[in-house]
Amino acid sequence: MIINTGQRTDIPAFYSDWFVNRLKAGFVLVRNPYNPRSVTRYRLSPEVVDLIGFCTKNPAPMLPHMDLLRPYGQYWYVTITPYGKEIEPGVPDKREVLDSFRRLSDTVGPDRMGWRYDPVFISGDYPAERHIRAFEYMAQTLSGYTHTAVISFVDLYEKTKRNFPEVRPVTAEQRLLLGKAFAEIAGQYGMTLRPCGEGDELAPFGADCSGCMTVAMYEQALGRRLKVPKTAPARKECACYLGGDIGAYNTCGHLCRYCYANYDAATVRKNLAAHDPESPLLIGHLEPGDQVHEAKQESWIDPQITMEL
Repeated sequence: MIINTGQRTDIPAFYSDWFVNRLKAGFVLVRNPYNPRSVTRYRLSPEVVDLIGFCTKNPAPMLPHMDLLRPYGQYWYVTITPYGKEIEPGVPDKREVLDSFRRLSDTVGPDRMGWRYDPVFISGDYPAERHIRAFEYMAQTLSGYTHTAVISFVDLYEKTKRNFPEVRPVTAEQRLLLGKAFAEIAGQYGMTLRPCGEGDELAPFGADCSGCMTVAMYEQALGRRLKVPKTAPARKECACYLGGDIGAYNTCGHLCRYCYANYDAATVRKNLAAHDPESPLLIGHLEPGDQVHEAKQESWIDPQITMEL
């Protein structure tokens, strides 16, 4: 099976000690975000966990612990955008993140790395021309360290509109302008542009619109074929196969204004204060009335077929 760490929070950036403890303990507990009394226990054994997926804006805290991840398949997405502290107050200097990306790629290899340049929004401080310059600088810096560049245009979730009221949708004309430029730049530096949840409007420019975290990408990272069970997508626009997520909403300290996973800064700070690196739960501890059930887990690797890479 696939364990995902990054759809609800940024575990490498803020909870690396906790995650290391969970790997050593061999299991993790996860509250259902829609039924908090329901808790799922996942085994973190390479016998049943084929791959761990990460999505982070700062992989540096996990770099000293990569030996613990060696028995597992891995796929890492690192998000690097041009935005400053007024938009992404908790994100480190982008030059540091670019350096961490390259160090991580040196460890796991470029087939296990993807760069996310998202979400893209247009404003007076961040016009299309600035995005194109920034994208080319980052693509050049990361050339040879990944073959994948993912973009998406900002979605106006209710949380986003509340925390970032001045943001506006990106128009169709702007999407095509940027998408064409990004696809050309990505190709120049040995990357495939993969739009995330954007339909196929950028396909004519050479973008791969099949999804940004697909079974085929997992297989490439593993060098093995997978027999995965059918599952519904996270949203109708999404073609990705996400697996079981061990994160929690309202826990990401980056506090990006466009974020869909945080309600507000006060809630995040409250949850951060309740975090115990020794707990099997990301936030807090088991409480009376919690119902713990074992996740159904099995390896999805097809033992009969090895990919020719």
